[in-house]
Amino acid sequence: MPVQSAAMSTQTSQTDAIRHWIRTTAHAGHRISDIIDMMLKSGYTARQARRLVADTLNRPGIAIPVADTRRDGLRTTHPQPPCVEVGGRRIDVATCVESPVIRVLENVMDAAECDQLIEQARPRLDRSRTVTDTGTNEVSTARTSSGMFFKPGETDLISRIEQRIADLVDMPVENGEGLQILHYEPGQEYEPHYDWFNPTQAGYHSLTEHGGERVATVIVYLNTPEGGGGTHFPRAGVTVCARKGSAVYFAYENGDKSSLHAGLPVTRGEKWIATKWLRERPYR
Repeated sequence: MPVQSAAMSTQTSQTDAIRHWIRTTAHAGHRISDIIDMMLKSGYTARQARRLVADTLNRPGIAIPVADTRRDGLRTTHPQPPCVEVGGRRIDVATCVESPVIRVLENVMDAAECDQLIEQARPRLDRSRTVTDTGTNEVSTARTSSGMFFKPGETDLISRIEQRIADLVDMPVENGEGLQILHYEPGQEYEPHYDWFNPTQAGYHSLTEHGGERVATVIVYLNTPEGGGGTHFPRAGVTVCARKGSAVYFAYENGDKSSLHAGLPVTRGEKWIATKWLRERPYR
């Protein structure tokens, strides 16, 4: 058996085993809070325990029983190969880069979800804007796409995607900004930039007042452009190709300058993406 296949088999067996234990323990009459407490004592994080119990027992409303007390806010858990199981969906981790932290993820969304998201967003598209040093949002020649934002939980589809992303990176749904949909036509691009906010800029306080700093980004590709449109990390020498249903996750704690990235110009066809920015605290 190939090494990767063996690793996948081991991880699947471990997941199946903990799910079996959760079901058996619950059927024996133990309270959910006790099950989660036992998992915490075994080394699971609070969010990992909640996610596994919620998925196994079909109880999505289970609350996390312990608060994270880190004063600097929450950080994402980087998806690890060979795969991550989220809500019964297997998401393969196809590529790992450690500086900056980059993960290329397969099967984040299926084709029907991608198509539905595009159609829900299409009537509301407007010229994309960028955040200025003073904290305002303005049209810029550096970003030539069109886009829109969904409100958190605006539709059933949005809620499902938001929960999937939150579980994937081990973060509360509330720490995510509204899902942004972007559309690029031939020649359109987003020049190299950072997603985190510069603490020396005049508008930093207003940008981070509600939710704190951004700590990670997930970009899901909703279609496969005929040419171009990849996500390029110039300081890492990495370009992630846009392929329908796949995603790129990258983290940038403490303003990691190696996370500089660009949306490369579309050369043929069009590009649709969904972007989720994650904050260190609940975003309002």
